[in-house]
Amino acid sequence: MLAEELAASFRDTMNAVHTEISKEVVGQEETVLGALTALAVGGHILLEGAPGLGKTLLVRTLAQVVSLSFSRIQFTPDLMPADVTGTNILAQTGSDGQRDFVFRKGPIFANIILADEINRATPKTQSSLLEAMQEKSVTADGRRYLLEEPFLVMATQNPIEHEGTYVLPEAQLDRFLIKLIVPAPSLQELGEIVDRTTTHHAADLKQIITREQILALQSTVRDVPIAPTIRDFGLRLVAGSHPGSEFAPPEVTRYVRYGASPRAAQAIILCSKVYALMAGRFNVAKSDIFKAALPALRHRILMNYEADAQGITSDSIVQKLLDHTEKFDRDPVGV
Repeated sequence: MLAEELAASFRDTMNAVHTEISKEVVGQEETVLGALTALAVGGHILLEGAPGLGKTLLVRTLAQVVSLSFSRIQFTPDLMPADVTGTNILAQTGSDGQRDFVFRKGPIFANIILADEINRATPKTQSSLLEAMQEKSVTADGRRYLLEEPFLVMATQNPIEHEGTYVLPEAQLDRFLIKLIVPAPSLQELGEIVDRTTTHHAADLKQIITREQILALQSTVRDVPIAPTIRDFGLRLVAGSHPGSEFAPPEVTRYVRYGASPRAAQAIILCSKVYALMAGRFNVAKSDIFKAALPALRHRILMNYEADAQGITSDSIVQKLLDHTEKFDRDPVGV
């Protein structure tokens, strides 16, 4: 298949999934695009927003329109790691009454995992996700169990209520491909939500793509070429997020404690390839890098105390970083 045909097929398939999700989810265009991007890349996403904005509904609806196994884990302070990964139980293993320990798989053994209110679990339980998110496997009692591909963790958290919550460790945040901020609906969207939920409306959702098709889409994403100059622009964004870097703007040096990891560069490049395909192109443009930068970097840049005191956010730092790197490209001698 020609490159143009591959791009067109990818876009048509993703648009079909988007259309099906829209039967249930009102608005939230950027959030839906982010979820589809994670699906196409095979990465994890963190959805942050106030209660009632449809975060859980989006993930559940996505799972309904793709032919993948789905599992929901409601994170609470008393949730234990074994409740997530599974545990060994004593069970009868033979007709003669012989009993032995058998591993009973936990809810993490699914293709799409909804980790609802992930910041309500203790750090010990949150850490049970680390191996699964990075290695796509679970180790229990010295044995390693592989998770079926594709494997995506879609986590939600409430940024408003802090009582009874635990801040996600940086090592876990870094494993999320992107972080999306879920906005409140507009007046028109709010009206549509009320009309759908206070009547007998019932969306007839159809499964659009199979597991094999999803894996094929993920392979197509990695086949998209990227010019060295475009790739280097994305790499300079990541390098410039570190204080003291020659590519860092003054705001990074002043307000940032730690910059983004190499996973941020991987996320920017992979997401930009998805955006290129969604636009019907089989090559990455600089505009795709711009679009991928904020969701890929916002949770990977750690601000210092001065930034917290002045209300400087990582989102504003990413914008400064984009402006500075773009200026460097136009005038490399003068920067």
